[in-house]
Amino acid sequence: YLLDKSDKYDSRDVERLQQDDKWVENYLIWRHDVVDDTLKMIDESFQWRKEYTVNDLTESVLPKWLFESGALFLHGYDKEGYKLFWFKVKLHVRDQKQQLDKKKLVAFWLEHYAKRDHGKPLTVVFDMAETGISHIDLDFVRFIVNCFTDYYPNFLTKIVIFEMPWIMNAAFKIVKGWLGPDAISMLKFTNKSDVQEYISGEYLPPHMGGTDSFKYSYPPLVDDDFQTPLCENGPITSEDEHESKEEIDTDTKEPGDHNEEQNLNQKKMNSVEQISKSEENDKTEVKPKNAKKALTTFKGPLLHISPAEELYFGSKETGEKKCLIVLTNVTKNVVAFKVRTTAPEKYRVKPSNSSCEPGTSLDIIVSLHGGFSASLQDRFLIMAAEMDQSSGSGVPELAQFWKEVPRTKVMEHRLRCHVIESSKPSTLTLKENALNIPAKTNEDLHMQLTHLLQINKRLQEQIDRCLWFQQLSVVLSSLLVTVVAFCFYLAYSQRS
Repeated sequence: YLLDKSDKYDSRDVERLQQDDKWVENYLIWRHDVVDDTLKMIDESFQWRKEYTVNDLTESVLPKWLFESGALFLHGYDKEGYKLFWFKVKLHVRDQKQQLDKKKLVAFWLEHYAKRDHGKPLTVVFDMAETGISHIDLDFVRFIVNCFTDYYPNFLTKIVIFEMPWIMNAAFKIVKGWLGPDAISMLKFTNKSDVQEYISGEYLPPHMGGTDSFKYSYPPLVDDDFQTPLCENGPITSEDEHESKEEIDTDTKEPGDHNEEQNLNQKKMNSVEQISKSEENDKTEVKPKNAKKALTTFKGPLLHISPAEELYFGSKETGEKKCLIVLTNVTKNVVAFKVRTTAPEKYRVKPSNSSCEPGTSLDIIVSLHGGFSASLQDRFLIMAAEMDQSSGSGVPELAQFWKEVPRTKVMEHRLRCHVIESSKPSTLTLKENALNIPAKTNEDLHMQLTHLLQINKRLQEQIDRCLWFQQLSVVLSSLLVTVVAFCFYLAYSQRS
């Protein structure tokens, strides 16, 4: 393939294929380990990647109005922890002149996410609420489907189609024809009553029966889930509510109140001292068990971060509620950092907004509080930027620094949550069940019951259909026997 078509490939893709075993593995998995089919897919996807200049797609090369329309974006997670890729069909307008740019926007989002989250699969959501024939563009839908079936291997978990109008049934029969048997099984047709089987209400907008207040806007580019209202004002988790209020007051204070500022600064310095003491206590007394698991390290230009990808929390049974993040400053300057999360109501982070001296390491304790438990959908974002030697590292200086630092100079790294299930032996589990300790929540049982009822309903429909065919067959057989008997009777009568 390389000898015959080297000019049709981007050399960066070829180089990556030779170095990235995970990428090769994804191609093989998607083509069921059939080498010839895998080579064919790589060939087609590489030619497509060069045609669409996928490696060079950036915000600057695409028209701004494409981002402003809000028809395509990434936001939220499904119940299995996979990122949601939204297609708001009612915002799409068919226009052949704009078709290529719109397709490049799809490629931009997919490549943007694949590079940022190391190719973790996506769930596609076609939100078809309030759509009509004028919004349906089968060529564009086919392109989106082809991206997952032909160009991005092992990158699709499911396609959730919300409130598809009945008039679209014929169109989606055509779409099914483009999908292989594996992809067809990923289609999930839903409405307001059952969409939460796949996506929890916290990541569904109100018109889909959810509570997510997220509203797409551009600029800036949608930055995962860390741009929600809970996460706008600096560090989203602080040591206590009192400190958070003080920081917000400082940001909004008029410059004239000099005495009040001095008082506030004194309070903050006291709180910083208390925080440092509590951190020392955390390090000496309640060091998380997961500190031993921080073996993998992400090596960024400013900070080395350990663990590299996941924070390990225990389930309700195991009860482990603390994790450790180790930051190591690899520069010659002070590095400011802050930690954000998609679930600020669940977690406490100590410290969440501070700085790290050159060549030193700093421990961040992430702990669940209250009765909350970690989930796969929860994410953490660590932001870091290099400070000038003259800059102070107190709370006011850090607040001002984050207001002024250019986004291009900010290093970002994301961490996922991983929930460790109970490792108790089955005999203990049986004993717990014997003591009537519920193994599953009422919500889980309700979901399972609803799922079973739906399966039962489908089976009943199939049985009714079979009975109808059976009755029809009996009637037709009776008619056939009657006709044959009548023919024999006529023949016998003529002979006699």
